[in-house]
Amino acid sequence: MKKILLVEDEKNISRFIELELKHEQFDVTCVFDGREGLTEALANPYDCILLDVMLPQLNGIEVCRRVRQQSQVPIILLTARDAVMDRVAGLDAGADDYIVKPFAIEELLARIRSIMRRTGNQTMADKLLICRNLEIDMEAYEVTFEQKRLDLTKTEYDLLVFLAQNLNKVCTRERILEAVWGFDSEVETNVVDVYIRHLRTKLKTTEQPYIETVRGVGYVMRG
Repeated sequence: MKKILLVEDEKNISRFIELELKHEQFDVTCVFDGREGLTEALANPYDCILLDVMLPQLNGIEVCRRVRQQSQVPIILLTARDAVMDRVAGLDAGADDYIVKPFAIEELLARIRSIMRRTGNQTMADKLLICRNLEIDMEAYEVTFEQKRLDLTKTEYDLLVFLAQNLNKVCTRERILEAVWGFDSEVETNVVDVYIRHLRTKLKTTEQPYIETVRGVGYVMRG
């Protein structure tokens, strides 16, 4: 049985989600503030964490950031704040997805299933991506470039993984945006260009660039 940690301070919402998840045969643990959520997340193994953003003691963004320093457990943020920068902050802190309140329970369940498919069906070959002097260990969540560990934000990492998984394939800005920021993201496509520049700065080489621009289309990572 898959284990889910639900960190939500509104007890009526927590109880509703808990009952729906248990109906779907999930094993659910509920906690009601950020500090308790952080302690529980680091003390016990979970298949997914549902994390409210506006929590007492410690907000959800900070909980996410601290969990991500020690664990790659999938995290879905539950937020009433629909501003783009709030969502970007959550994703940069290490969240895998977010859902804005109020939400349909069917959508939450679909997102949980989607994340579990992505994280549960990877082979070892899927978890180690190599492109010339660049190595991405998806199990350890580490990137090594020219034998040195590369420090990336969550979004930079997700973008790099997507490009590496599509090595030598041209990816449009729209496809990148959907894969990295989410199908319902309101982020403009020019944010892709900004993050591509960040990656190029960190992947400087005297050889052929790792990421090339395909004018009028998008980007491609060359092996």
